[in-house]
Amino acid sequence: MPKASTLDTESITNPRRTMSTPRVHIATDHAGLELSAHLISHLGDRGYEVIDHGPSSYDPEDDYPAFCIHAAQAAMADTKAGVFALGIVLGGSGNGEQIAANKVEGIRAALVWNLETAKLAREHNDANVVAVGGRQHSVDEATGLIEAFLAEPFSDGERHVRRIGKIAHFEQTGQVQD
Repeated sequence: MPKASTLDTESITNPRRTMSTPRVHIATDHAGLELSAHLISHLGDRGYEVIDHGPSSYDPEDDYPAFCIHAAQAAMADTKAGVFALGIVLGGSGNGEQIAANKVEGIRAALVWNLETAKLAREHNDANVVAVGGRQHSVDEATGLIEAFLAEPFSDGERHVRRIGKIAHFEQTGQVQD
C-alpha cells in the first residue's frame, strides 16, 4: 500500500506545493532503496508531495515490476483526475524499471543519464515518469537528474505534440500513423 511522506491533510494544504509542483509517485527495488529514501526526504523538504510505492524494507530478492507499475498507475490516475503528477522509478540500471512503467497506458517513461536527457525527456517528450539507475550515479548526480526532470516543463511545441499523439494513437488502436 502506498504511503505519503506527509499526512494526506498536510499534502492537500501544503502551502509550499503549488500548481506547478507535481505530486511525485516514487518506486524502486532493493538496488535503489537508499536513493529512494534520500529523494523522498529531499523532495519533501522542497515542497513536493511524495508518495512512496515501495518497497518499505530491503529485500535483495524483491522484483521491481509491481512497485514500478503501481507508481506509474498512480501517476496516471492522478493525471486523469486533473492532478499534476509525475513518477520516479529507480533500480540498478533503470532499464527494467522504465520498461515496467511503460506498460501502463498513457505513461511515457524515460531513462535519463545526464542533465540534458532529463530536461529533454520533459521538454520534447512530455515524459511523465523518469527512470534512473541507482548504481550508475552518485546520490548527488541522481538527485540533480531528478530535480532537472521535475523542473522542466513540456514545450507544447507542435511537432512534439504531434509525435506524442501518434504514440498515444498506436497505444490505443495498435495502428501506426505516418
